[in-house]
Amino acid sequence: MKRVFDNKLLNNYIKKHNIENIFDDEILKYAQLHLYEEEEYIFESGENLEYYYLLVDGKIKIYYPFENGKSMTLKFYKDFNTIGDLELLKGIPILCNIDAVEDTFLIAIPATIIREKYFDNVKLLHHLVDSLSEKLYGTINNSSYNFVYPLINRVASYLVEHFTGKNYIILNSSYLDIAQFLGTTYRHLNRTLKEMESKSIIKCGDKKIYILDIKKLRELSKNIYVKPL
Repeated sequence: MKRVFDNKLLNNYIKKHNIENIFDDEILKYAQLHLYEEEEYIFESGENLEYYYLLVDGKIKIYYPFENGKSMTLKFYKDFNTIGDLELLKGIPILCNIDAVEDTFLIAIPATIIREKYFDNVKLLHHLVDSLSEKLYGTINNSSYNFVYPLINRVASYLVEHFTGKNYIILNSSYLDIAQFLGTTYRHLNRTLKEMESKSIIKCGDKKIYILDIKKLRELSKNIYVKPL
């Protein structure tokens, strides 16, 4: 991790993401800008929460480690989001591993400062409730669909959620990332995409998936909502 001493860049991120709506000026005076390089770990399960983080630029991977050495990918975040909500609120060690998928900028607020001085701040508490509610909804929603529906339906739903009306979808995540997100393996995802190609529903490129039959794709999605990466 590198601390970036660039107040102009820090203030630009604060304005860009309307962070004044989350923290008062009293809290923001403690804000720091941290840079994590690609594949660098941000949090490790079992550590104490040193900073409450706001993702302002880049992409992160969140995964739960098991005692047998395996892990389960829970989420990828690319848009603005926060890290450490539950740990901050409950005062517990960090639950999941978090890595930077690409070079990532995070606004950091020392957790001890928040706990000791601002835990009765109404704006902050509203933010924590909203953030945790959104994450709980997304986790329950995606986990339920990954458990109940066959992969072809989950893939179709994922593509429909990224469909913007053009005849193609630009992939901002690798096929491996998408496979982990959908609770499957790269090979199973690849077989499913080839099956959809054989039915003339889609055609896969390198970083694009061309939509050949949006009607069939929507039918396959079964109106389920897989919250996108």
